[in-house]
Amino acid sequence: MTVGVVGAGISGLSLVHALADEDEDVVAFEARDEPGGVMRSRRVDGRVLELGPQRLRLTPGLESMIDDLGLRDQLRTGDDDQPLYVYHDGSLEVVPLSLREAITTDLLSPLGKLRILKEPLTDSARPGETVEEYLVRKFGHQAAHRFLGPLYSGLYGTAPENMLMEYSLGRALENAGIDGSVLLWVARKLLSGRETPPICTFDDGLGELTTGLYEAHAETIALDTPVERIDDAGDGYELVTDEGTERVDDVVLTTPAPTSADLLESVDADLAATLRKFNYNPIGMVFVESDLERDGIGALVPSGADIGISGSTWNASFLDRDRVFTCYVDPGSDPEMTDRSDEELGEVAAAEFERLTGAAASPIHVHRWNPGMPAYDRSWTAMDDLEAPDGLHFCANYVGRPGIPGRLRNAKRLAGELSDD
Repeated sequence: MTVGVVGAGISGLSLVHALADEDEDVVAFEARDEPGGVMRSRRVDGRVLELGPQRLRLTPGLESMIDDLGLRDQLRTGDDDQPLYVYHDGSLEVVPLSLREAITTDLLSPLGKLRILKEPLTDSARPGETVEEYLVRKFGHQAAHRFLGPLYSGLYGTAPENMLMEYSLGRALENAGIDGSVLLWVARKLLSGRETPPICTFDDGLGELTTGLYEAHAETIALDTPVERIDDAGDGYELVTDEGTERVDDVVLTTPAPTSADLLESVDADLAATLRKFNYNPIGMVFVESDLERDGIGALVPSGADIGISGSTWNASFLDRDRVFTCYVDPGSDPEMTDRSDEELGEVAAAEFERLTGAAASPIHVHRWNPGMPAYDRSWTAMDDLEAPDGLHFCANYVGRPGIPGRLRNAKRLAGELSDD
């Protein structure tokens, strides 16, 4: 059996790696002239900038992959024993992610803190419930609006009231094995003594991981070779590119939903129409330099706040990246972002970072993702109609667990299923 993989981002590269472990024949195509997809790094004026994820958790699966690729010497861990902040009422407050912070935080009133303790007495997610409705019902208005909502929805640029539990946070809770009380699950985890994997990156950024995966399997991955369409070959499929046609038994699409829809139009028009329903939020990433001396992982900005960025990551603090901070902009935080030039967007983000932190900043680089993050909004009800014909598979952020560790697990699982066929 030969498996054709469309896309060489972290999902596609991980899948190629996992299929090679299963001794399966695989061929992959990537439209860009470099691998990595959203997981790429750049050096600008000597500074390492992450164009996508800013760090990873060193899970056992990731650690095993790093050793397979011989990247242990380039690995570096970060200091994650630092606070995460949220913008509230004109200032930055510590997000209470530990028992000590929950007791001492000024973000919640005494009644707001007591309200959280009622969570074990509440029901699990209800049918049709939004993320906002769920969080308010479980933890109360203060916790839901001041930090829990921004903590989750800020990852995707979608307001909690526009996200349905069934297709977003509910899936994350299910994958974590949480069926009932979140607080009791957290308590059991703390009592078990299991430590959270440390934050990690590489000397030259996370792009070292995707580059390492590509170099390990370069003979099977064609860069700068976009797949133009996929044709049904009866007992398999044909991947059509400018370089020719590749006959494969199974196809795995790792590309964003709109790209996958275009490729599948001639195979299954109904499936293509379903894929086009998924919304994505364009994301602008503005890298700034600043002398901010405050320790922290970063700062969240709730939707509707009077700050024109949706959050920031403080790379200089917890990863020791020289004076580098990453700001995120989306249409929710800046409705004019798509019309601004890169220079304008950089200046706006730097000014908003200063308003947020009180420290002056100047832009280093601007990178845009369009499509950006899956919105996980109400358009995700289309998941109910996402049925692929035999031999077609998806291994992408919109169908599996979000986050890089989730993508690695999705790829390994799918490789095992394809090998068993």
